[in-house]
Amino acid sequence: MLTIDQIDLADIDFFVQGDMYEAFAVLREQAPVQWQERKPGRGFWSLTRYEDVVAVYRDPQGFSSEQGVQLYFGDASPEQAGFRRMMILLDPPRHPKMRQVLSRRFTPHAVKPNAEMIRRISSAILDTVVERGECDFVRDIAAKLPTAAICEMMGIAREHWELMFAITNETLGRHDEEYAKGRTGQETAYAAQVAARDFFVHEAARRRAHPTNDLISALVHGAIEGEPLTSEEISFNCLLLILGGQETTRNATSGGMLALMQNPDQGAKFAANPDAPAAVEEFLRWTTPITHIMRTATRDAAIGGQRIRKGDRVVLWNAAANRDPAQFADPEQFNISRTPNDHVAFGHGEHFCLGANLARVEMRVMFDEALRRLPGLELAGQVEKLRSNSVAGIKRMPVRFSPTRPADAAHA
Repeated sequence: MLTIDQIDLADIDFFVQGDMYEAFAVLREQAPVQWQERKPGRGFWSLTRYEDVVAVYRDPQGFSSEQGVQLYFGDASPEQAGFRRMMILLDPPRHPKMRQVLSRRFTPHAVKPNAEMIRRISSAILDTVVERGECDFVRDIAAKLPTAAICEMMGIAREHWELMFAITNETLGRHDEEYAKGRTGQETAYAAQVAARDFFVHEAARRRAHPTNDLISALVHGAIEGEPLTSEEISFNCLLLILGGQETTRNATSGGMLALMQNPDQGAKFAANPDAPAAVEEFLRWTTPITHIMRTATRDAAIGGQRIRKGDRVVLWNAAANRDPAQFADPEQFNISRTPNDHVAFGHGEHFCLGANLARVEMRVMFDEALRRLPGLELAGQVEKLRSNSVAGIKRMPVRFSPTRPADAAHA
């Protein structure tokens, strides 16, 4: 069993080669509010209990988002990272006002009409693989739906979807050599950000001249207290929509399908009732695509008997909270009938994921379509993880299944 001294949550390779859930179990038991400082000036608090994580989420005044929300050191300057421009990096009172510019587009009522579009895209994606009898589930299926869906909602032409996919990979996979290509994490993320900024400045100019009903136009013509958003706010929040619109759904779908394949009893139960809402929530809890969110203390505080000082970094380990036995019965058991299931895969409180309703619809449709059209789906090789301590990502997952004919044109 791991000892606390062996656990370095700032070591990205640990999340690829080690067992983060074992580490979280040790910390929850022995040091649920733990200070780690392996290098001077790079210290942070790790919170691994559900109740502590939720308590900090509920206190956006005491624990700020404005100094960064990911546990990377020296990864980007405040200007490069979009501080105080991107919604996720804002505190009240600015944050809720910025959120209101887009929030009505992501209510259950607003998202519902997109279900047919999402099913059409899902069916078309599966049409490209069903005759082959094998594919990479991540690249060929799971990654394509959320990219297409968010691009459709943003009004981004199909010819640019690959660019949006690449921008997401380079931003969130900045420490993975496949995407870094010899660059530092900072250089990789900044190059992606420049590409995104150039693209969205052009798109914003088009929406100013010719308003539409898409998400980019909502930002371009949105206002806060009568003042239009700046060009930087528009570009950075378009980038946020692209990142958020792809990553959670891609990894929850990939990880959820892996769990179904590894737990045949749950796979059979889901196939018998794919519309069960509890299943999607368990996919999210089990995979927790965003492993952590960071905050910075704005005042001295006490958590779990530990004194948190103003200016300290406080890391909320969502993945640990979602396996806390004090909150979830048998948390290490994958159970698609689990209820209640108050997970924090989408965060909690002020910064609860804006696109949660869209992600749930995408997942429900894709799981339904994939299990129906890929009979006998099973793992066919080694699963390759993304090198990251912030995204529980799967880069590759080879699968095989019984080949079938593509759907009729009416369903494609």
